[in-house]
Amino acid sequence: MPPTWHSKNLGDALLASAELARIQALFLAICPNADSSADLAIFIRHESEGRLHCEAVLYFPPAAAVMARAVNATLCGQPSPHDLGVLAGSREALAALFPPAL
Repeated sequence: MPPTWHSKNLGDALLASAELARIQALFLAICPNADSSADLAIFIRHESEGRLHCEAVLYFPPAAAVMARAVNATLCGQPSPHDLGVLAGSREALAALFPPAL
């Protein structure tokens, strides 16, 4: 069984700043050593799916499962790395979890 990812849609990206700050603070409390772990991060992408306003969607890799459960994220497949940013955690996680195709 492949490792499971989690996602959490925060809704309208323009209105999500308070929730993003809360989740970042919680992440630092739950995962204080995340910067030293190449596979531990929270990723963010602004997704519009053709709508006028984009939504902020967070993605939690398998190593962040405890954090995902803490914010009631739902199970999902591994997201595409396209336009993903690191919200919190290791800056190396993007390259570690999404290595370039050979």
